[in-house]
Amino acid sequence: MFNLNKINDFEYELPKTGNMNVPGKIYINEKLLSAFSDSEPLKQVSNVASLPGIIKNSIAMPDIHLGYGFPIGGVAAFDYDSGIISPGGVGYDINCGVTLIKTSFNYNDINNKIKDLINEIYKKVPSGIDIKGGFKINNNDMRDILSSGIDWAYKNGYAIEDDKIRTEENGKLECDSYKVSEKALKRGINELGTLGGGNHFLEIQKVDKIYNKEVAKKFGINNEDQIMIMVHTGSRGLGHQVATDFMNILNESCDSVRNENDKQLISTYIGSKNGSDYINAMNAAANFGFNNRQIIVYKIRNAFENIFGKDFESMDIKIVYSLAHNMAKTEEHIIDGKKMKLIVHRKGATRAFPKNHVDGYFHDTGHPVIIPGSMGTASYVLVGTENNINSTFGSSCHGSGRVLSRKKSNEYFQGNNVISKLADKNIYLRAATKKVITEESPDSYKDIDEVINVVNGAGIANPIARMVPLGVMKG
Repeated sequence: MFNLNKINDFEYELPKTGNMNVPGKIYINEKLLSAFSDSEPLKQVSNVASLPGIIKNSIAMPDIHLGYGFPIGGVAAFDYDSGIISPGGVGYDINCGVTLIKTSFNYNDINNKIKDLINEIYKKVPSGIDIKGGFKINNNDMRDILSSGIDWAYKNGYAIEDDKIRTEENGKLECDSYKVSEKALKRGINELGTLGGGNHFLEIQKVDKIYNKEVAKKFGINNEDQIMIMVHTGSRGLGHQVATDFMNILNESCDSVRNENDKQLISTYIGSKNGSDYINAMNAAANFGFNNRQIIVYKIRNAFENIFGKDFESMDIKIVYSLAHNMAKTEEHIIDGKKMKLIVHRKGATRAFPKNHVDGYFHDTGHPVIIPGSMGTASYVLVGTENNINSTFGSSCHGSGRVLSRKKSNEYFQGNNVISKLADKNIYLRAATKKVITEESPDSYKDIDEVINVVNGAGIANPIARMVPLGVMKG
């Protein structure tokens, strides 16, 4: 195990040694740290710290676990002029993110309709790793989606203006979509509006607790027992192929930046042709991810309309916020008193910008930070703090984080037992396979309440509301 210096109850330092350019910073507490089975995630923090142009720290959030190149929960910022862009620092599921949706219903209004709703949504939203059957679109639609982001959904009647306002970057990142390969297009063309597999999910939830009523109301969270829906998915096969394409390109290029400790950290300078091409392709894949979640929102609205015989607007089914994980964003931050242009990698992490650091609707509050738990456990809405802009470049964790690999989860748990435990909590589960039930067993993950304790205690983000699941749909 690496030697960590305890800074306080929620923060540890990985000292700068060897070829590290900066120290590591780990946001965690003793309880979560004791659950580490090996030091590989910390080794990844150290390896990331050796990359050229890294600024201040190689950072890990409390959901830290082993990832590809970067640890999941990894955050690292690089000087735009002298630093690198790393596909491994973004990940294969580009813009894997979360959309939180509000409704006008309270628990007592629909407690006998949860199963019907989940089953109706399950029919409309294809789920599973290899499942296709999304919206029927052609290559021209695909190029438009990749270029214009959620504007495509809006002009085709699958989004309302408010959806754009409540989506990170208004659902559109500037890009040259032709940096996305034809192979990636073919993988994505039948996956629009699909959930995917693994830890992707769709949940019907109720608000369990409100911590800050004023901010919660601004977000559209009005009272305890309010019914919410949460969707977790991303760019699917298209994003995976973009990552695969550029890992292959960088491995074949003589200009790539290779890391002697980890070949998965192969990178390229931001200003290089490969760097520019990757950023364009990544942004295009992110635009697909925004649309994928938006089409699912559209289908959820249709499902509620079918069950209740009302239009979605009368049921106030609107997005609270849709945010991205697994991205590298061009941002300006104050470093040592000077404004610097950086590219901030957030791998299994997300933005947590506080008030006055967000344009538009959330300027006066900061945007919602959405942190889901594991299947059958609570999820949280938070908002970032001003101090966190300086300490983590305005970042937060993206979930609770695994403590067991999928392989070990399949060895330790049985699907029927997991289903029974959820049923004991009055949670209805609809899953594509028994395997995904065991892989995503709640005991495979860290305690979400403990993770939020660190996020709050470290001054990363403050809790606004807590939700608990009523019905779960797993891919």
